[in-house]
Amino acid sequence: MTKLLHNKVAIVTGAGRGLGRAHALELARHGARVVVSDIGAGTPGSPADAVVKAIEALGGAAFAIDVDVTNPVQVALMVKAAVARWGRVDILVNNAGILRDKSFAKMSLDDFRLVMEVHLMGAVHCTHAVWNLMREQQYGRIVMTSSSSGLYGNFGQANYGAAKMALVGLMQTLALEGERHNVRVNCLAPTAATAMTEDLLTVEDLALLAPEAVSPGLVALVADDAPTRMTLLAGAGSFEQANITMTQGIFLSAGECHPEALMMRFSDIADRQAETVPATGFDQLRHEVAKAKAAQA
Repeated sequence: MTKLLHNKVAIVTGAGRGLGRAHALELARHGARVVVSDIGAGTPGSPADAVVKAIEALGGAAFAIDVDVTNPVQVALMVKAAVARWGRVDILVNNAGILRDKSFAKMSLDDFRLVMEVHLMGAVHCTHAVWNLMREQQYGRIVMTSSSSGLYGNFGQANYGAAKMALVGLMQTLALEGERHNVRVNCLAPTAATAMTEDLLTVEDLALLAPEAVSPGLVALVADDAPTRMTLLAGAGSFEQANITMTQGIFLSAGECHPEALMMRFSDIADRQAETVPATGFDQLRHEVAKAKAAQA
């Protein structure tokens, strides 16, 4: 065990299997005390209890708790239990998730809503439950689990993609609001072989995509020196950053500002030379007003 996260208190949702299990173990290896949150935790032989035993075998401290992240009352009780045992919560890893994959034409609204409830509202419930605690203690590290399905799209995952991109938007704003309180918020977009991907990939690809290859990225996002507002992509030993950028675009005067003129210049609008990563949403406004004033001059 290392001391990178010595005595930090971490909550990991969906921690009984797959990525959540790998995250919980990696956090513990670096000294964190871990709340292993999972549906069914506490029942004999549950995956969450097995994770706790594995952490204890490493010399770490952990306890399992049965939590449905769509239930804010259960989430609040989980945070209360963590504080009662260890006095604080330093790290929150919003990992819990489900799949209900179908093409949008065949997808029921119930399946769309359920995926949004688990991924998006589950993360909202957990984050809301620790937010003021982290602000008051002037320390917090929160990771949202995003996905390439949200960032770039995947056929048959309209519900999942919508939820995962919504988490990026949540991260962007919370990182700004948490900055002066030393609460850093990031996204992790993993590629890993889990129960959610086993039917989607070849055996050869699955062998390369161990969840354990992602978790070092997770630890880097919750360390004392972690960045904030980063969307870190991770899988098979590779790490990349995703950015939402803004091109320089074009300006059309009042006399030429009509749909036909715009349509003729889509390629100019899409030109990525000198594109920027806006610091806040107001940067779009500033950029557009500056172009309009320059044209007037």
